[in-house]
Amino acid sequence: MKTGWYFGEFRTDDVVLLDGLRCSGADHDGCQKACTIFWREAWLRKVEDGVAPSVPDPEANDQLRARLKTSVRPNTYFCQASELLRATRKLKRSERYSKWLAEIRAGNCGPLEMARRIAIWAFWKARWLLFGPYGARKTKATPTTTLNLQPGEWAEVKPLESIFETLDEHANNRGLWFSPNMRLLCGQQRRVERRIDKLIVDGSGEMRSLKNTVFLEGSHCGCAHIAFGGCSRCEFVYWREAWLRRPQDSAETNVGRS
Repeated sequence: MKTGWYFGEFRTDDVVLLDGLRCSGADHDGCQKACTIFWREAWLRKVEDGVAPSVPDPEANDQLRARLKTSVRPNTYFCQASELLRATRKLKRSERYSKWLAEIRAGNCGPLEMARRIAIWAFWKARWLLFGPYGARKTKATPTTTLNLQPGEWAEVKPLESIFETLDEHANNRGLWFSPNMRLLCGQQRRVERRIDKLIVDGSGEMRSLKNTVFLEGSHCGCAHIAFGGCSRCEFVYWREAWLRRPQDSAETNVGRS
């Protein structure tokens, strides 16, 4: 598990992810981060073949909901993201390098996929040490672009050279990092999954606002370029509208979509 530049693991070995389940943010003032939800095994039970699923009890659900804490104070919330650092422990460097074997044993990925992840990490680690952040320029000021893209619209990722022109000395655009894996979508067209105007910060629970930023369908971070062996959290990648453009005409919209 990775958050920011913090590499850690849960303190107990009983946490799993369920396919496709993300937080809606409805109980946290509309947070739009869409975090993958972590599940303790104690909250789950195996489904036996031929056994009908249990029927949810609305009254019990309401009682549970009433017991759950969702905020600490104004603009600060209580959720899995806010408690992530307390629920995990920071991995030592040697431990980080040994986790690849645990990932394979757990069935999270196969040996070939893990070898690919490690090769990606080694390449970008060497490049960072030799040349610094990918795409960084010798400038501190970065431009802003407002497209007002809406969910369902098509957007095209600009050419890499155009994106580099929007980055500062740390490869950021107004604090948002353009990570190396994002270059793989340059020239492609994707639908806008959603706008991202506010989110809860990992570890603090503080709600922060963003401008001119969206999620694109199918654009997730595996973190192989910065985390040895990758990360299974599968968070959305944040895209500044300065890195995107609308397709020019209907003929272009049929090229490069995926």
